[in-house]
Order: sequence, then structure tokens, then C-alpha cells
Amino acid sequence: MSSQKEYRIKKLPHPKITIAYSETMKSKNFQSLKNKRIARTRRQRGYNWEDTLVKRFNRLDGWQAFRLGSPSTGLPDVFAISTKYKSVFTIEAKSGTGTSLYVPPDQIERCQKWIHAFDLYENRKVILAFKFLSKKRIGNGEYQKRELREFYKVCHESTFPSNLVCTYDGKTYLTKEGKRSKMLLKEQKMPFNR
Repeated sequence: MSSQKEYRIKKLPHPKITIAYSETMKSKNFQSLKNKRIARTRRQRGYNWEDTLVKRFNRLDGWQAFRLGSPSTGLPDVFAISTKYKSVFTIEAKSGTGTSLYVPPDQIERCQKWIHAFDLYENRKVILAFKFLSKKRIGNGEYQKRELREFYKVCHESTFPSNLVCTYDGKTYLTKEGKRSKMLLKEQKMPFNR
């Protein structure tokens, strides 16, 4: 048995180019594809949650909501406005299968900046919308059934030096260097839940 790695030849569409690759390269490619698939699933969950929130607002009389796009644009996930109720909400939406959902401080700050731009409205709030899916991830590709839970937290006017965390039981914390400190955020009664 030789200690050399076994290489295979892969022909590309161009007739003069071939690539030799090892089994190690093959496993790295597989892991990369798997990571891309996981990231796509997470993005899809986030998009679905944002889309659900927009549809819930738009079914109400006097409300209009919009999904504003990707995080790289510096916009909140959802923007909801009502001239009838003189209200503006910027919403950062998080969903997942874990027991904790995280919101980075920069995402909260961008929501707060948008709220300040609409100072003619009496009721301006930054809302953190958390959705814990009805399946809990317990391992790689393994899930356990649980109750679906949604929490809507009002993010008051302050700066956050670290990630804000919401747990499956609805408690909120700030995390710094792996340590959690309690952060009490008021629960928001949403117009579509009345």
C-alpha cells in the first residue's frame, strides 16, 4: 500500500483543461455545499417570518407594512406604518430552531435610526420579533417537536454594547464575553394579536 493520496482526474467542459483532485478535496467540497445549504435554510426561515409579519399587518385596516431587504442595505427587516393610528414600527425579525435567538447591536441601531426619521408620528417603536419554530434542533439534522412561540419585545432608546438574546421562555439578556446579564424588555401587544 502506498502512502500517497489517490488522485482522480476531472475533465472540465474545455477540452484542454483537466483537474486532479484528492478525496480530501472532495470532502471539503461536500462540507462547503452542506454549509451553503444550511445557510440557505436559515435565510429562508428569516424571509418567511418577515413575509408573515408583513402579511399580518397588511390585513389590518389602517396599516401598511413592507419588507425592506437584506441586512447589507442598512434597513430594518420590516417597516410598518399607520397614519390612522399615528404609529411607526421598525421590526427586526429573528426565527430559528434553537433555544436562543440573537440580535447584534448594529441591527438594533439601524432600526432606531429609522424611527428617529419619523418624528411626526406619536407612537414610534423598535420591535424585536422572535419566532421559535415548532421543532427544536437537538443534533445535526435531528429535531424534536415543541410548542411554537412568538415574542414581540420593545427595544427602548439605548445603545447595546453586545448581542441581545431572547430565550425560548421569552426572557431577554445581553451577552458579553460568553456571560449573560438580564435585560428587561417590555412585551409589545401587536395590532394583529388583539
